[in-house]
Amino acid sequence: MGQMAEEKAVVLVSGGLDSATTLAIAKSQGFECFALSFDYGQRHRVELNAAQTIADRLGASLHKTICLNMDSIGGSALTDAQIAVPTTGVGDAIPVTYVPARNTVFLAIALGWAEVLQAHHIFIGVNAVDYSGYPDCRPEFITAFEQLANLATKAGVEGQRMTIHTPLIDLSKAQIIQTGLALGVDYGVTISCYQPSPTGEACGVCDACRLRAEGFRQLGVVDPTQYQANAPI
Repeated sequence: MGQMAEEKAVVLVSGGLDSATTLAIAKSQGFECFALSFDYGQRHRVELNAAQTIADRLGASLHKTICLNMDSIGGSALTDAQIAVPTTGVGDAIPVTYVPARNTVFLAIALGWAEVLQAHHIFIGVNAVDYSGYPDCRPEFITAFEQLANLATKAGVEGQRMTIHTPLIDLSKAQIIQTGLALGVDYGVTISCYQPSPTGEACGVCDACRLRAEGFRQLGVVDPTQYQANAPI
């Protein structure tokens, strides 16, 4: 008998640390991975170059980038140049870097592509521990979306259950990095910064930079991030 084909999975890949780790985990679990990125009008669009590199290095069968003009509605420091990216650290309130409904939109499109591919698995690197308070990173959101996915699709109605995988949901940033390093992820090619330079150097002061740097510090390993010359880190 011939070897059974790998199960297919759509993996959301932004170009950052978390999504690179998520792709590496999906590959390690034996999935044939189809990487999906979004050019949604983000000010840190340079992350898409990193996403392509990550997809290539970690062996995605295909990498697709879909254009969405979420900057046309604004409402976030990541999509509206008139709103400054905060540099005072992570607080208790939902920050202005929250992009309205972003993960709902991303997962909906991932769900559509998964149906086309006849894939029944979607991986997303949301995290409910070391994150910036985004409502669409919570386990309750993922549970609700998975239920929607199985109600709203031909595959779900016909009994081909869709599963949303969130392998990082309960991990600290240090644990995420430790996991990725064990799987061979090169974090030097990832970009997490919300306001990097045109060539990808990190600012060192935005929430994403602070959380990432603290993760490397807690783990006690060298941070390979390329920072801007004036970055305080």
